[in-house]
Amino acid sequence: MLDAASHVPLDHRRRLGGWLPEGEEKLAAFRTELVAQALSRPTKTPSVAAVRALAALIDGEPALRMHLARAIGEARGRGYELGYRDSAELLLAIDHVVTCAPRFSESSLVVCPLNALLDWPMCMPSGYALFRDRRFNDALKAVLNGWSAFLSGPHSRACLNTREPDGWFSPEATRRVGMEQFLSDPSLPYWGFTSWNDFFTRRFRAGMRPVAGEDDRKLIVSACEAAPYNISHGARYEDAFWIKAQPYSLRDIFGPGRARLAERFAGGSVYQAFLSAYNYHRWHAPVSGTIVDTYHLDGTYYSCAESEGPDPEGLNDSQGYSAALAARAVVTIACDDPAVGTVGCVFVGMAEVSSCMIDVTPGQHVCKGEELGFFQYGGSTYCLFFEPDVIDAFFVQPPFSHETPPVHVNAALARAR
Repeated sequence: MLDAASHVPLDHRRRLGGWLPEGEEKLAAFRTELVAQALSRPTKTPSVAAVRALAALIDGEPALRMHLARAIGEARGRGYELGYRDSAELLLAIDHVVTCAPRFSESSLVVCPLNALLDWPMCMPSGYALFRDRRFNDALKAVLNGWSAFLSGPHSRACLNTREPDGWFSPEATRRVGMEQFLSDPSLPYWGFTSWNDFFTRRFRAGMRPVAGEDDRKLIVSACEAAPYNISHGARYEDAFWIKAQPYSLRDIFGPGRARLAERFAGGSVYQAFLSAYNYHRWHAPVSGTIVDTYHLDGTYYSCAESEGPDPEGLNDSQGYSAALAARAVVTIACDDPAVGTVGCVFVGMAEVSSCMIDVTPGQHVCKGEELGFFQYGGSTYCLFFEPDVIDAFFVQPPFSHETPPVHVNAALARAR
């Protein structure tokens, strides 16, 4: 099967970040097994209230019901093995997913099971419309919020153990995660973690990520442990972010009522990077300065850009688009060096819950490398925005690929003029 947009066989396309396994065969097998588990339960209706509400919305809104039925049909018609035949089976599978935490797997790790279920319908012609619908997104947000609450509670720790093959403290899992770098105590139950989200947002041990150029105000550091995705110069206040290459549209990224902020970065530079399943998921200040503003923007979930064509993880090739549409948090910092001006930090939840948690407040002074907040469980990407003529050079340069290693948090990223 070929992707018309890239002419690369879909089973050879790479899934970024390690959130889903390489190869469509493994993902199809995962979906088939997951749906079979969901359908084997005694009840044939969703047990989670938010999933029941989503089902009622779809059932009661003809347009949404049509979009979902057609998206599933389009995906199956193109030969994808979804594991489910219709929306009723999909909803039962979603209901099953949101009552448990992701398990580790040596062979076919699926850290984002909802993304796996929605993988192909969301990037079918009817799926594009469905996942942009505000009513559908509001109902989906309620499902994700409920799952986030579960993942933040003690019952989510079932797989925080040393048992093979699915325990996150088994030898292979700890090797892949690099647990020796993180704070934990194997002598304690669940190694001291209070929930799945507590494990997901684990902290580095002291000294693991030193801050580059602490006293060099011209040196900008990486805000996240993340692989470079894109660098763009000459950003425009308003642009067609939904077209091929997804130019950054500052007006849309910073949201309603933020025209002055968006205009500040017009003509400036943008750096975007994505986090992997095994990365550290906390955000740190790329510069020293005073927090000017912090806010959240509600957005879409699992929406991707038609211009990129079907893609093995839907959201991989839509990261620029996601910065303008997906749920995100914004933190702006007035740098101590007036010549650097204001830096805009936008943290975007791409998949699953991916709650964006801000830890700083306006008026607070932060030193370069201090924590700003964190992503709870889910796939994510982030952008740094700089005013015109501020950046002299980035230390990483495109073209970037799936083999480009992550830039460590607090490592040197760019130099200001």
